[in-house]
Amino acid sequence: MDKPKIPKIGSIREVHRMLDLPGPRHPLITLFDTRDERIDLSRLPVSYVTTLYKISFIENLGGKFRYGQGYYDFDEGSMVFTAPNQVVGSTAIYRGNEGYSLIFHQDLLQGYPLAAKIRQYGFFSYSSNEALHLSEQERKTVTTIFGIIEEELNSRIDDLSQEVVIAQIELLLTYAKRFYKRQFLTRQAATSDLLQQFETALNTYFQNERPVVEGLPTVQQLADRLNYTPNYLSDMLRSLTGLNAQQHIHQQLIERSKDLLATTTLTISEVAYQMGFEHPQSFSRLFKIKTQLSPAQFKASLN
Repeated sequence: MDKPKIPKIGSIREVHRMLDLPGPRHPLITLFDTRDERIDLSRLPVSYVTTLYKISFIENLGGKFRYGQGYYDFDEGSMVFTAPNQVVGSTAIYRGNEGYSLIFHQDLLQGYPLAAKIRQYGFFSYSSNEALHLSEQERKTVTTIFGIIEEELNSRIDDLSQEVVIAQIELLLTYAKRFYKRQFLTRQAATSDLLQQFETALNTYFQNERPVVEGLPTVQQLADRLNYTPNYLSDMLRSLTGLNAQQHIHQQLIERSKDLLATTTLTISEVAYQMGFEHPQSFSRLFKIKTQLSPAQFKASLN
C-alpha cells in the first residue's frame, strides 16, 4: 500500500489561503503573531513539505509542533529554524499561543548577500531536540527584531522595505548563531560527553575494520549513531575543540595511518585500503594536506 503523499506548500499566498487569511501584503514574506485570534495553525496539514524558510519563536504553545520525523513540545522561549524541502507541520490542538512565525521565500533574498550566506547557518537543518532555548534577555532581543519586521511589513511598503526586512532577518540569524554558541557553552557537560561518545564511535568504526567493507567513516554515519543531525554534531564539537566532525575524522584517520606506515610492512596502497579509501591517490592527497608530507616521504623520514 502506497504511503499518502505529503502536500507541498510553495508560496506565501498558499500559506495564507490554508489559514483562511487575507492575501499577504508582500508576496515573498509573511509574519504571524501567534497571539492573533484569527490565526488557527491547526488549519495547516499535519505534515507538509515547503519551499519556504520558516523561523518560529514560541513562548507558550498549546499542543505540539511537527518537525522532521517527530513532534516537539516548545519550552518557554524556544526557536526552531526550517529550510526549504524539510518536512514540517502541526497537530490539531493549539491553545494560548504566544510568539511569532516568520515565513519567507528564498526569492526574497535574490540580489542580496544573505542569499548565499543563509546556507552557512547550520541550525536550519538541526532536528527538534536541538532547538534553541532562549534566556529572558535573549527573548527580549528576538522579540524586538520580530517587532521591527512586523512594523515594516504592516506599514507602507516602499523601495527600501525589502532591504530593511532582509537586514533584520540577517540580524536575527546572527543573534541565533551567538545564542547557540552560548547554549553549547552552558551545556558543556553534555558537550564533553558527546565528544567522548563521538571518539568512542569513531574508534569502534576503525577497530572493527569497517572501513575495509564500508569505506571511509562519514559525519552522517556517526551523527546517526549518536542521534544528532550532522550540523549540530559538528557545531557542538567545534564549540568544544575548535574542530568540526569532519576534521575530527580526518585527524584520527591520519594518526592511524601514521601508525600503520610506521609499525607495519603494509604498502601505501594497502594502508589506504585499510583506512577505507577507494583510490590510494585520494589518501596520499589528504595525507599531504594534513602533514605537509606525502606518505612515502613520511615513511622515509622514519629511517
